[in-house]
Amino acid sequence: MSYPIHRFQAICRLTPAEERHLTTLGDAEIVRRRGETFQREGDAPGGFHLHVRGWISSSILLRSGNRLIQKIHLPGDILGTPSMVLPQAADTLTAITEAVTAFVPYERFGQLFTQAPRLAALFTIAVQMERLALMDVLAVTGNASAREQLARLLVDLHARLSPIGMVQDDSFHLPLTQEVLGDLLGLTAVHVNRTIRGMEADGIISREGHRVRLLNLPALREISPLPPRRLQFEPAWLPAPL
Repeated sequence: MSYPIHRFQAICRLTPAEERHLTTLGDAEIVRRRGETFQREGDAPGGFHLHVRGWISSSILLRSGNRLIQKIHLPGDILGTPSMVLPQAADTLTAITEAVTAFVPYERFGQLFTQAPRLAALFTIAVQMERLALMDVLAVTGNASAREQLARLLVDLHARLSPIGMVQDDSFHLPLTQEVLGDLLGLTAVHVNRTIRGMEADGIISREGHRVRLLNLPALREISPLPPRRLQFEPAWLPAPL
């Protein structure tokens, strides 16, 4: 399996055995077609998914009938973990581009706690990283300008895409429509378009098709209402590798 393990390597130095555990944890890789929904809210989950390649959205259905996209997942993410505490899947997972995932049954994941306890602890940290990301989104939603919110999102995507080699000269492919961006930012598509054009006019970003270049990354970081998070490397409480 070719699951990217950079987010675990950012927390501590992995042993060869831990790397083998990670790369063999999932079932055979499955290619997801663009637009394919491979988990629906309300399904019986039975496990979670390792995100190997492509862009994937997580969404929930509101009582109004509207679907709200909450998160854009990138390679190395762990999909569907909120459903661990529910009898039914908490969200819907849909491939934005062609994507690849690998399914991990809960039973196999549970074995990590006895076979590789430090790796199980790293999964716990990875889930807390997702919680931090959600806290940041909640902090700015409704409390920051459209320009600030877009800057935060672009800086976040740059930081998440860089470790997997998907950023070149501060530019990256952004396969998201303005409607999807609006969902993520709590804005209308018209407002998103106006904000992007304003940043282009100011020489902060440029666009060519679906490729976005961050012309002034320091300025974007200054505009973002939140400072960057700095992960703690090898926390002292981590159990020793077996």
